[in-house]
Amino acid sequence: MSYSVGQVSAFAGVTVRTLHHYDRAGLLSPSGRSGAGYRLYSEADLARLQQILFYRELGFSLDEIAEILKDPQANALEHLQGRLRQLSEEIGRLQRLAEVAEQAIEVQQTGVELTPAERFEVFGEIGFDLSYATEAQLKWRDSPGQKESMARAATHTKEDWRQLMGEAAAWRAELLAAFDDGEPVDGERAMDLAEEHRLHIARWFTTCPPDMHRRIADDFAADPRAFALVVPPSQQRPGLAAYLCKAVHANGARRADREEDR
Repeated sequence: MSYSVGQVSAFAGVTVRTLHHYDRAGLLSPSGRSGAGYRLYSEADLARLQQILFYRELGFSLDEIAEILKDPQANALEHLQGRLRQLSEEIGRLQRLAEVAEQAIEVQQTGVELTPAERFEVFGEIGFDLSYATEAQLKWRDSPGQKESMARAATHTKEDWRQLMGEAAAWRAELLAAFDDGEPVDGERAMDLAEEHRLHIARWFTTCPPDMHRRIADDFAADPRAFALVVPPSQQRPGLAAYLCKAVHANGARRADREEDR
């Protein structure tokens, strides 16, 4: 029994245009033609179409499907195993993103609400890059410190944020002054500023031991989006992020030396 392109389109759930495209690509050419030259599909053609649609649903490209269908016994298992691995990875990624979204919703629902004017008043030029926030959440999602930080941030009131950002601005001014004065990264002034930053994180967000502080500082040096959370771009200087990072590492070493001396 043969079927017209319109019939196949109707019961296979694909457009006539798609069937024509499969024909031109050599992926599914109808076995016959009517007296008027119209495409006619056989039962075997429909079975092949079913395979094509199955692989398309799994995300295979037309070129990949053509390769599989050349010799299904030789190629299908290997391709399916590879696709399974990719799908499993994608499922895991989407699950992590869903968790990030849920936590973001919790913060929005329980955190302080600010108008645009109030937000500028409190945060000034400090901005929050959504792509960086998402990546950071995925990176540290299993860290107790990250969970505590998110939970505590959600409870801060508008006055809390005002005080927090005021402290940060005062610290930032001192950091810029030390950098502009050429203070060495392992000098007392720079290391004290690094320690003040560590204590600021502990006071407002989460316990911040030196090893965690070093990882945070490494992010500052590696990613401009992270550094913009502490120093807005308009106030940054070339080399400032690396300066802070080195001061944090120097402060960590100083604290370790003090611990050994006890």
